[in-house]
Amino acid sequence: MEERTDKDIAQMEVEQLNIEVKLERLLVSKAAEDIKEYVDANAAEDPLIKGVPEDKNPFKEKGGCIIS
Repeated sequence: MEERTDKDIAQMEVEQLNIEVKLERLLVSKAAEDIKEYVDANAAEDPLIKGVPEDKNPFKEKGGCIIS
């Protein structure tokens, strides 16, 4: 494995920070509002909210165990 010097590590950190400073930022209040609108708009198709029909549930028990 190649050893990295402190200079190499610092240069990588500066490059990463330059990438991050160019990212578009949103206010948390705006992002939360957008997420809420998305969830409300897609709630009808969401299996976690609506549930999965028994005939399409891949985790449904295939059979039972009978102990006699």
